[in-house]
Amino acid sequence: MFIVLYNTAMFVDEAEIIVESGKGGDGIVHFRREKYINRGGPDGGDGGHGGDIIFQVNRHLNTLENFRHQRVFRAEHGGRGGVKNQTGKSGKDLVIDVPSGTVITNVSTGDLMADLVEEGQKIMVCPGGRGGHGNTKFANSRKQAPRLAEKGEPGKEMALALELKLIADVGIIGMPNAGKSSFLAAVTNAKPKIANYPFTTLIPNLGVARLDLEVDMVLADIPGLIEGAHTGLGLGDTFLRHIQRTKVLIHVLDGLSTDPLADYSQINTELSLFDPELGNKPQVVLLNKMDVQEVKERKKTFQKSFHQKGIEIDFVSAFSRTGLKEALWKAYHLLQEVPEIIEVEDIPVYRPTSNQTPFEIIKKDTEWLIQGEAIERAAEMTYWDYFESVRRFHRIMNSMGVSDALMKAGIQEGDTVLIRDHEFVWTNSWE
Repeated sequence: MFIVLYNTAMFVDEAEIIVESGKGGDGIVHFRREKYINRGGPDGGDGGHGGDIIFQVNRHLNTLENFRHQRVFRAEHGGRGGVKNQTGKSGKDLVIDVPSGTVITNVSTGDLMADLVEEGQKIMVCPGGRGGHGNTKFANSRKQAPRLAEKGEPGKEMALALELKLIADVGIIGMPNAGKSSFLAAVTNAKPKIANYPFTTLIPNLGVARLDLEVDMVLADIPGLIEGAHTGLGLGDTFLRHIQRTKVLIHVLDGLSTDPLADYSQINTELSLFDPELGNKPQVVLLNKMDVQEVKERKKTFQKSFHQKGIEIDFVSAFSRTGLKEALWKAYHLLQEVPEIIEVEDIPVYRPTSNQTPFEIIKKDTEWLIQGEAIERAAEMTYWDYFESVRRFHRIMNSMGVSDALMKAGIQEGDTVLIRDHEFVWTNSWE
């Protein structure tokens, strides 16, 4: 009994997308207005939290095909705060489903953000913005009626590269036309394209081989490799990464090759050059096409040459299906000896490293441009229409060291300060 596990009709294993978390809702300035209460206190509510961007493994997906049709993903913004201290509605998180084996990388920094393997595994890669505080939060014994609130924190935008690495127990490798696809078709009911010319397999094929009622293995037929594959020649590095997930390799050699031992050495060299760990994976080495008389006649020669190099080799025929069961059991026993990979935590959260340079000052004539994630975020969260909010922003500049840096750089009274889309005139006295 065999199982079809994978349909590669529209196999897509790379995608680049843009994600943007939701902006936090704005807090509001509001005061109680009730009958018989002349001077009601502040009751402006906070804004709601912006929606997060979350990736989740979905076992029903097996390619990144969906990302060909949609490249931009945005979470919902948080709602504006209300009167009577009502907090705005939080934005809905955006959960993006990906297949098992998806690696997520930040395009700008090159940082690895997630390696999603287990069913249901989640990671939050882009947190939503915090809701801005309403004026209730700024009331104290000294300021009982603050006309001060915050806008919501902006969401975060990020360009991400998605890369799919197949999840299989055993990877089938070898030179082009060695018979890898024929082997997979013979031991499973996968239906890879098979023909007598190089690079017949243009996409990885996956199938399940059932050895008995209780034992089965997932096998991946990886497209043929040639010399220089690790640099991208042929179909090389596009598919070498799919071998990285496998625990055991079945190395299929072409019995009609002029030198199968040289082919064996070349493939293993390519594996090690791409990733040194690949060269250390246990291998079952099979010489295929034993149904051909010419290959049968050279069997002893093959045995001798491989034995002299300390390589154990088995002889099979994918065409006549001889020796296949024994080869699969051999791979299975090697599989049992491979240590289990330590599982990652259920819901990892990506935490970006802090910026060691919090801001940068650029002078142009009498204009001073301030750049930096933290100071720009504070500017975006400021109500510039409220004087008290502007004064609070100036205090933030002082605490971050921006004011001191501007004065050391030579800013003069009346110069213009620019922070993103916001502009104000510099004065040495903010109060």
